[in-house]
Amino acid sequence: MIILNGGSSSGKSGIVRCLQAVLPDPWLAFGCDSFVDAMPAKMQASDEGIVFAPDGEVSVGADFRALEAAWMEGVAAMASAGARVIIDDVFLGGAASQKRWQRALSGLAVLWVGVRCESAVAAGREVARGDRIQGMAASQADVVHEGVFYDLEVDTTHTESLVCARTVAARVS
Repeated sequence: MIILNGGSSSGKSGIVRCLQAVLPDPWLAFGCDSFVDAMPAKMQASDEGIVFAPDGEVSVGADFRALEAAWMEGVAAMASAGARVIIDDVFLGGAASQKRWQRALSGLAVLWVGVRCESAVAAGREVARGDRIQGMAASQADVVHEGVFYDLEVDTTHTESLVCARTVAARVS
């Protein structure tokens, strides 16, 4: 397992695609965005689900946490069955988010990777993407790393995704 954690627009998805290209074996990729997209629409604007505020802040409720726990256990089951899995996540709760993954992945080998990007650069990417609420990148750039332990960190502020992916791949091989 490889888990990439970083704020919105930090470059995680690009690194994941490059990792799938440079790693010698096939790796499945899953991300928090696809998890959120898989939820019923009514949960994507509910206090019990996930709420994206106009300023980019994100809050989650009990129903979201219950589905997240099941999703994490499902990912762990795939990895336990022999699938190589890369996760692209945003640890909104910092260390508490990592602890939820650690519980689900107990007994599995995991490479924890922090993906950093200067707030202003991530905010510029956010505007260029056009599919994010402005403010998410700035609000998440630092908080997602608070109290989180990493085996490796990469910084996409001035480093291309492929170079970051090769750095991560070197730790996997």
